[in-house]
Amino acid sequence: MGYSRRELMRYASAVGAGLVLSGTAASAGDCDTGSVTGTQLNSDGPRPPYFAVPLPQPPVLRPASVDGTTDYYEVTARAGSARMLPGTRTTIWGYDGLFPGPTIVSRSGRRTVVRHINELPVPTTPHLHGGHTPADSDGYPTDAIVRTGGSLPDLGRYVGMTMSPSDYQVSYEYRDYVYPLNQRAATLWYHDHRMGFTGPQVYRGLAGFHLVYDDEETRLPLPGGDKDQLLMIVDRAFDGDGQLKYPSTGPSLQHEAGVSSRYHDGVLGDTILVNGVPWPFLEVSNTRYRFRILNASNARRFELALDPPPADGPHFIQVGSDGGLLDRPVGHDLVPIAQAERFDVVIDFGQYRVGDRVTLINRAGSGPTTVVMQFRVVREEADDSWVPGVLADMSEFDALTPDRASGTRAMRFSGGDPWEINNKPFDLHRVDANPKLGATEIWKISTSAHHPVHLHLVQFKIIARTGGLRPTDGGWKDTFDLAPGEDGQVLARFTEYPGVYVFHCHNLEHEDMAMMANVAVE
Repeated sequence: MGYSRRELMRYASAVGAGLVLSGTAASAGDCDTGSVTGTQLNSDGPRPPYFAVPLPQPPVLRPASVDGTTDYYEVTARAGSARMLPGTRTTIWGYDGLFPGPTIVSRSGRRTVVRHINELPVPTTPHLHGGHTPADSDGYPTDAIVRTGGSLPDLGRYVGMTMSPSDYQVSYEYRDYVYPLNQRAATLWYHDHRMGFTGPQVYRGLAGFHLVYDDEETRLPLPGGDKDQLLMIVDRAFDGDGQLKYPSTGPSLQHEAGVSSRYHDGVLGDTILVNGVPWPFLEVSNTRYRFRILNASNARRFELALDPPPADGPHFIQVGSDGGLLDRPVGHDLVPIAQAERFDVVIDFGQYRVGDRVTLINRAGSGPTTVVMQFRVVREEADDSWVPGVLADMSEFDALTPDRASGTRAMRFSGGDPWEINNKPFDLHRVDANPKLGATEIWKISTSAHHPVHLHLVQFKIIARTGGLRPTDGGWKDTFDLAPGEDGQVLARFTEYPGVYVFHCHNLEHEDMAMMANVAVE
């Protein structure tokens, strides 16, 4: 299907003559607005066309076995190939050889065990992002799975410290991760978290969705079935052969290598992929659709909106955040989404006419990164879904107030090469916070650049930020997006599981270059 004249004129003016990209690096200021921190990596070949490929959905993984209390899954990290660009296949590293990896679906309170098998030539460390998980299954960066016959390389040169093999908890071939999932329904995701190499390994494709359901959510009349869609949004760059391009310290993406220090601000690509394909389209009816949006980019933030806007009402109706449903729906005309954040939104295509084409745009981008995907309203249907005024019981969230905090911690995210927390790069053997099990704490977080701050183990409540809370700050969060020079505060309650976890910036190059710290829950 072709473009309308209006679409061609709009995007031609946005992109200019950049149909063949140079492959040279430029600063983020040359390529994007000030709302993005990173360095642009440009592709070497022609840019693929907009809206030429239908949006795929990642397959749902079937359990390998089940019993009265537990669902058992097996996932294999291995090389695969994907149709990302026209006329070629791109080599990836993916879970089950796919990008995104297969979606795991669980029930709140029902135990899930995932056997992660590694067939890649490098170690892997799976992490369930947003999971309320025992420490030994959280995916601590040095809990490495090494394929049979493989070795564990020294990574110290990439994180600015000396490490030895004894610093790693090594499993050969596979490791079983146990997730009790004593948490609310939510859109979680799993990704590699390997020490010093999270950026290049997620960039290659090691990421997938993990959905948790509960009775509170399933009783709601929200859109379901094929009108409940997953959107994993990333940016990538490609070489002239259509292979993924990453600024590594090694000879190619396929070799053992960390990120070049030239890109210590973060790697920005020039091609937007949704569920692994560039700038796709989705045919929809004139009804409501639910979209679970994940920004799985290494360094790029997005500011999402619809073009043209709906005839009446907000662009998006937010029903959930990182940690699950909100208490009430909130309308937005713009959704800023940082790396690792999830937004659960409803779009009402009843605001459009059959034949309309609606573009999901990125107001934080420039040129080709201003465009994400297209929705095509192709048919009329009856709509029995709706968004109720009350979504969930948030009494526990409401009861979490500053007067219940047992203490306050200050966390300053700053530096550059290496990146630091409280003026210190990551040290595997240093504990930077030691909350008591069951304690509630206020964390005061300040930043020097854009830093999406992620705490493992807990979902938290955002209670303050410079200039006041954003409309999108509501609900349980596990990632806090802070702008340069911005201060913020979160309330976190450390429950159920003692042990050592990490907190870090989810700009993956920042994380790999030491912007991470230990929290020991005692």
